[in-house]
Amino acid sequence: MSNFQELIKNFSKTRDYVRDFFVYGFKTRNDFNNKSARTYDNERRRLESWLSPYIRRDYTSNGANISLAIDSNLLDTNPLFQVWKTKCFTDNDIVLHFLIIDLLNNNKTLTADEITDNLLTKYNAFFDIQTVRRKCNKYTNDGLLTKEKLGKKVLYSIDNSLALWIKTNENIHNALAFYQMAGDFGIIANVLSEQLDIENNTFRVKHNFFVHTLEDEILIELLNCINKKLNVQLQIKSSKAGTLNTSNCTPLQIFTSTRSGRRFLCGYVHKSRRFTCFRLDTIKQVFPMEKYNEYDELLTLLNKNRSHIWGVSFQSETGNHLEKLTMILHVNEPFEHFIIERLKREGRGGIISKTAPDTYKYEIEVFDCNEMLPWIRTFIGRIISLECTSEIVKKRFYNDLNTMYKMYGINTRRQ
Repeated sequence: MSNFQELIKNFSKTRDYVRDFFVYGFKTRNDFNNKSARTYDNERRRLESWLSPYIRRDYTSNGANISLAIDSNLLDTNPLFQVWKTKCFTDNDIVLHFLIIDLLNNNKTLTADEITDNLLTKYNAFFDIQTVRRKCNKYTNDGLLTKEKLGKKVLYSIDNSLALWIKTNENIHNALAFYQMAGDFGIIANVLSEQLDIENNTFRVKHNFFVHTLEDEILIELLNCINKKLNVQLQIKSSKAGTLNTSNCTPLQIFTSTRSGRRFLCGYVHKSRRFTCFRLDTIKQVFPMEKYNEYDELLTLLNKNRSHIWGVSFQSETGNHLEKLTMILHVNEPFEHFIIERLKREGRGGIISKTAPDTYKYEIEVFDCNEMLPWIRTFIGRIISLECTSEIVKKRFYNDLNTMYKMYGINTRRQ
């Protein structure tokens, strides 16, 4: 039987555990059915050791629900960054890491053969030349080393210019403190701050979406493919059914919800010939494919269509290209002019017109009016009528109203 290890090999699996059992906080041990209960216990112990100050237990009839209790405006960094700092390694990995760094210190430049020889003569450490070369190339790809070809020789060195500039430039310290709270790839600033013993005593974020750092590994792969204009194959796990599927698309842009912080990949699916958005937290792996030559034309078309999306959906339930919604509102003038200002601010380009005293009409055409319903419900009490070319959206709105009337014992029947 293998012993429990706090370090991990597969970050994708750990990301699922953090999200399901600690962030959402609705699963108990009995709800875990993907693998054995022992596996769940090991993962729970590992996560509790990383995030112990923020663990909360709620006991129900089905067992203990474990979740994270985090007040973002009190924290100087994202506690979930700790999950990124637990990568598993072998004894040889750690020994070779420090010895190579030591050999190349003080601006030395060496080939893989010279590094291998120095490891043996200087440290009495024997490593195969291919192992050393693979490690040096990996560090080059990771940005730890620089590689330069001089004739037939390939020379490796350490570029310390950025680290020295950061260490000596105190003006950058506040920038690092701010960046680690900024959402995307904040782990970079967090690691640099820790190495330079910089504390964030300046910035706090009142509403921060800490959990989305778990998707940064997927995000950077997608951004690299977008920059190179490559097609990709996505391995996607359904958030409802839990099944794994694949989808081929051309990645174009990343959309971020200002309300929840949730991020989406907007891509063009050639099989269905339409734009589709994929939640980043459902993407398990990204496989780069060939370059797409007509990438710029797709991007131009997307920018044209963006004016007609309310959220992230480019397709209605009825399959119509565009749906039109018309909402008539009662506004008590001049005391409720803020309602008109809110329509202008939040209406995303919809047409607002006054049709009678204290009566305003709001009209808009979007791909999927169903996405508008949560926003429309915030005007209940002022809505005189609601019309939509999608009967499904219209019926859903009035059915919700009738359900509410029944809850409060109101007999008024709406259409």
